[in-house]
Amino acid sequence: MFLNYFALFLLVFVFLVFVYGIIYIHDIPYEIAKKRNHPHQDAIHVAGWVSLFTLHVLWPFLWIWATIYRPERGYGFGQNAEANATTVKTGERITQLEARIAALEATTSHPTQAS
Repeated sequence: MFLNYFALFLLVFVFLVFVYGIIYIHDIPYEIAKKRNHPHQDAIHVAGWVSLFTLHVLWPFLWIWATIYRPERGYGFGQNAEANATTVKTGERITQLEARIAALEATTSHPTQAS
């Protein structure tokens, strides 16, 4: 009699661990998105639940969607802050060089050609 109840308890326990394990695994992309402060973390969370009912088809895409975003560079398709700072420094340097060239041209005398 004890073994029957123990076997029933074991079956229920294994079933619950399996169900909660699947739910935990499907929340991994949401946890990654939350950790990285992803702008679409709510959408990733909802899509994770939808993925449970679509035979897990969406889950690999959710993983990619959550991991491709980083707060310091976004999705990585645009320029980051460091590249923008370099561009600004280059622009300032060009402006300084143009001013220097204009000053040198003003100080040098250009011989005029008499026709």
